[in-house]
Amino acid sequence: MTVAGTAPAPAPEAERERRRMPRLAESFFTEVGRFFLIFWRTLRWTPRRPWDWRELLRQMVKVGVDSIPVIVLTAMFTGAVMALQTFTTLRRFHAESYVGSLVALSMVRELSAVLSGLIVAGRSGSAMAAELGSMRVSEQIDALEVMATDPVHYLVVPRVWATTVVLPMLVMLGNVLGIYGGYLVAVVLMGSNPVAYVENTFQYLEVNDLVSGLVKAAVFGLLIAVIGCQKGFFTTGGAEGVGRSTTSAVVTASISILIADFFLTKILF
Repeated sequence: MTVAGTAPAPAPEAERERRRMPRLAESFFTEVGRFFLIFWRTLRWTPRRPWDWRELLRQMVKVGVDSIPVIVLTAMFTGAVMALQTFTTLRRFHAESYVGSLVALSMVRELSAVLSGLIVAGRSGSAMAAELGSMRVSEQIDALEVMATDPVHYLVVPRVWATTVVLPMLVMLGNVLGIYGGYLVAVVLMGSNPVAYVENTFQYLEVNDLVSGLVKAAVFGLLIAVIGCQKGFFTTGGAEGVGRSTTSAVVTASISILIADFFLTKILF
C-alpha cells in the first residue's frame, strides 16, 4: 500500500540487479587496469639490474620442461585425429595425398599454438597465481617491500619472460609431434603413400605460417604470465581468496588466448 502522490518502492530483485551491473563494470575495468599496471611495471623493471638469471632458468624449467609430457600427448593425438578425420573426408574426392598438407598447416598455423597456450594456462598460469597469492596473504610480498625489494622485479619479471620465451619452443615441439602423429595415422593405419605424405606436408608450408604460429605463442605466453601474476599479486581473502585467484587466472587467460588468437590471425594472414 502506497501513500498518494509517491512512487511505489522498487522490488528487491530489481534493485539488486540495478546495483549489480555497475559493480560488474567496475570489477571489469579494475582487472583491466591491474593487468596493464603489472605489464607496465614488468617492462619498466626488466632492463634494471640485478638480473636474476637463476630464477629465470628455474621458471623456464617449471613452465617448459615440466610441460613437455602433456604437450607431447596433446600434439600427437591432435595430429592423429586431424589425419583420421581429413583422410576419411578426402577419400570421397580421391585426394588422400593432401592429408599431410592439411595436418601440417592446421598444426603450424593454429592448433599447436592455441592448444599449447591453453595447456600452459591451466598448468603454469594457475601455479603462478597460487604462488603469488599465497605470498600475498601470508605477507611475504609486504616483507619484500619493507626490505626495499620491488616484488614485481623479484617475482613477476622472471615468470613473464620465462613463459614468453618457452612457449614458442613448446609450440615448435608440438608442430613436429602433431605432423608425426598425422603421419602415423595416415601412413601406418590408413595405408597412405609415405612419400606423398612427406612431400605434401612441406610443399604448401611457408615461412610466414611458421613465424605466425611462433608469434602467437609468444603473445599467449605473455598474456598467461601477466594474468597469472596479476591475479596472484592482488589476491585478498586468505586461503579462499587464493583459490578464487587461481580459478580466475585460468579462466581469464584461456578467454584472452582465444580472443587474441582471432585478432592475431586477422593481422598475420
